[in-house]
Amino acid sequence: MAKFTINKNMIQLGNVRSVIRETFEYGNKRAKEIGRENVFDFSLGNPSVPPPECVRDTMLNLLQNGDQMKLHSYTSAQGAEATREKIAQNINERYNAGIDKNDIYMTCGAAASLTISINALACAGDEFIVIAPFFPEYRVFVEAAGAKLAVVDADTENFQIDFEKLKNTLSAKTKAVIINTPNNPSGVVLSEDTIKKLCTILKEESKKRGEPIYLISDEPYRELVYDDNTVVPYITNYYDNTLVCYSYSKSLSLPGERIGYVAVCNKMENNRDVYAAVCGAGRALGFVCAPSMMQQVVIESLGKTSDLTIYKTNRDILYKSLTEYGYECVYPDGAFYLFVKSPESDANAFCNKAREFDLLLVPSDSFGCPGYVRIAYCVTTEMIKRSLPAFKKLAEYYGK
Repeated sequence: MAKFTINKNMIQLGNVRSVIRETFEYGNKRAKEIGRENVFDFSLGNPSVPPPECVRDTMLNLLQNGDQMKLHSYTSAQGAEATREKIAQNINERYNAGIDKNDIYMTCGAAASLTISINALACAGDEFIVIAPFFPEYRVFVEAAGAKLAVVDADTENFQIDFEKLKNTLSAKTKAVIINTPNNPSGVVLSEDTIKKLCTILKEESKKRGEPIYLISDEPYRELVYDDNTVVPYITNYYDNTLVCYSYSKSLSLPGERIGYVAVCNKMENNRDVYAAVCGAGRALGFVCAPSMMQQVVIESLGKTSDLTIYKTNRDILYKSLTEYGYECVYPDGAFYLFVKSPESDANAFCNKAREFDLLLVPSDSFGCPGYVRIAYCVTTEMIKRSLPAFKKLAEYYGK
């Protein structure tokens, strides 16, 4: 009998869920036992407000009146030309970024944007730097591309970037730095000063090496900011060697539709080669031709968002209440996460204790920042209000 050999790394990834997904599945199991209304599940970053009406209206119009063969057919591998043109035009109107339709590659959501960008750049021995706290799947994406993840420890004073630690992490093997703003899991927005300092360091290091260090900007939460003075800098205006990875999952509440794009800065060194590598990575990974109907939907929804004020309401209630109960919370400028310091050093133990109150929180160890938990407040405001007594009892258990 032939020896049975398959990829052990893939077996491991398939058998062991991320801590986020494990917590979510536990919530489903617990809901069957005691009722969904009695489980306070803050695990998953799944939008809780409906898409704007233009999404439904466009889909209905396309289904009822559109060319059905064209609607469900393949587009060009990199996405329909009309879609890429409209998206580039929208980016330029908002940020004066100089993006061309031929700098845009349509993808199946942010995960595809990231994996395509990483695979387009990665060569044997390369390292990709992330800034803690960071989305845990970055590690999976980078290592699956045959590269290594290097982590800059979190600046827990203000959750910007510790530049001394960044400088110490940069090496001859550094291919790219991945940033995420607004941040998952902290909700913090990187300031313009932070972006400028980061870009200055990368420019100096690139010049010293004689080859570019790339910047990958992961931006699914770009529109989710809640304070009038909060601005999310558009990175290509600060650093030429940038790839922007975007998804409509959060802004339009379309996570299940898997639609986004990669934008390659038009001023990037060897722009055409990098864009070709993006196209090649999409081909190699099987991501050619993002969902055709959704490409048409998003161009009719440009400039629109779901009702994001609901997330602001949730943030304000949760942050105010938890700080009053004695929890130490990072103030989130954007996204829909609250990052809370664990009352005990072991955040996993704290999350296990929280489950006794049917509070489902995500420990931060896999985010590269031990001692914190993530609370996804993209839930109903009513559920947040019902959960507050449980949070208070949990605080009292820890002597708050």
